[in-house]
Amino acid sequence: MYDCIIIGGGPAGLTAATYLGRFMRSTLLFDAGAGRAARIPTTHNLLGFPDGISGEELLSRMREHAARYGAELVNGVVKSIERVQTGFIVRTDSQAIEARTILLAQGVLNHQPRIPQETHDRGVAYGLIRYCPICDAYEVRGKRVAVLGCSEHGAAEAMFVRHYSESVTLLTQEVSQLSKTESTDLTQNGIIIKQVPVRDYSVNDQDIGVTLADGQYMQFDTLYVALGTSANSKLARMVGANLSDSACIVVDEHQQTTISGLFAAGDIVEGLDQIAVASGQAAKAATAIHNRLSS
Repeated sequence: MYDCIIIGGGPAGLTAATYLGRFMRSTLLFDAGAGRAARIPTTHNLLGFPDGISGEELLSRMREHAARYGAELVNGVVKSIERVQTGFIVRTDSQAIEARTILLAQGVLNHQPRIPQETHDRGVAYGLIRYCPICDAYEVRGKRVAVLGCSEHGAAEAMFVRHYSESVTLLTQEVSQLSKTESTDLTQNGIIIKQVPVRDYSVNDQDIGVTLADGQYMQFDTLYVALGTSANSKLARMVGANLSDSACIVVDEHQQTTISGLFAAGDIVEGLDQIAVASGQAAKAATAIHNRLSS
């Protein structure tokens, strides 16, 4: 019987594991190894790393930190969770484990452009394909930037990026969903709108090429993908926790879901998808879990 089982090995899960370890709580963390943070080439907006740090290096340090204070970290996929009188039962393919509380920190899944995975991953590694302008638009200031996603979300992201560059183009993967007002606002702010869908991409170590369905070819220094995300909230739904319209997990001010003893933190919760925010939510959740177990 663990005090807490954490599902998710990203910044939120590892922060909570460290806090709970220092609270002297028995903690087991499951990491499926598919988190978004690991794919960050270099982040420069985390305090304490002015020269930047890769996602892999950050997670390695956070794992070391959590393990130092007693958290058990294992690679594995949780298949189900079940409420029982004493708390919860967590099941994998090979075992069933009991816990008094659970913290869900599984994040979200990016909707990727239609591009071969190898090409996509190379583009991400070179900083040619990006997903978070809040994180790294500073790095593309003054460059040729494209935003993929002719929708309300894509329009908002293009406007955000426009603060950093005078050369911003909004592309579409499907038929444009822009309203007349959105199109006017974008145009008035100097953003080029391409209504013809993207047919193909090419990536080298310096720029990304985009070919439209009409044969037009363009080159950009960075492509921001604004196609949305899907929350990894299957386990929360399975146990009956309330979800938002976007399928993120609904929590209270202490990060507890609508199920007593079940907590959630990080991108899986509605809010700003940032490592600093995820870690802050995890600190709140871990403290609430500790206090709950002490009462």
